[in-house]
Amino acid sequence: MVDQSSDTEQPNTDAEWKAKLSPEEYRILREAGTERSGTSDLLKVDDDGVFRCAGCRAVLFTSDEKFGSGTGWPSFYDPADSDAVETRPDHSLGRTRTEVVCSNCEGHLGHVFDDGPEPTGKRYCINGIALDFEDE
Repeated sequence: MVDQSSDTEQPNTDAEWKAKLSPEEYRILREAGTERSGTSDLLKVDDDGVFRCAGCRAVLFTSDEKFGSGTGWPSFYDPADSDAVETRPDHSLGRTRTEVVCSNCEGHLGHVFDDGPEPTGKRYCINGIALDFEDE
């Protein structure tokens, strides 16, 4: 049975987040950065398990919803639970995209697109550095 809980003590300041996260995790989760395509070890993970937020340990996605999108980032067609992630408009880079953040700690995860497989048609394109995999 997978523990669904997350960290109860959340950092409140940038200094606390910097102390908790690696520099690359901080850049992705707190500054809405993007890792280089094809660099995540999670691209190769095909074991059964859950993908937790690297910032707060909340369960965000499961291996059941993971698929190979060919984009170079871990991709999922649905979150683990309907309230695991939140979306918001992202107007950076001169175009509008839909940003995906952790509902628990508001860490930046990646973006969601409408070109995924059935049953949702969604592709949650997620920075692997923002996730920790926990096998079942």
